[in-house]
Amino acid sequence: MSSPTSSAQFTLYSTTWCGYCFRLKSQLKREQIAFDEVDIEKQPDAADLVASLNGGNQTVPTLIFSDGSSLTNPSVREVTAKLASL
Repeated sequence: MSSPTSSAQFTLYSTTWCGYCFRLKSQLKREQIAFDEVDIEKQPDAADLVASLNGGNQTVPTLIFSDGSSLTNPSVREVTAKLASL
């Protein structure tokens, strides 16, 4: 996880118990891809934001990129392709 002053190009919205989140975070770290992380269970506004992007569902992991676009439960390959297009 990176600090708010990092060069992260996206924020990963997650929960502590989400297996898909754990897997994606591990893959991103292995690929040395910087990201900021927000636990939606600790920040109600973040949970509302995630729900607004996912048809009312608090689906995680949801990533929001620096250009305002988002991906829900992406593969690391989808993330790297998106980062290449930014």
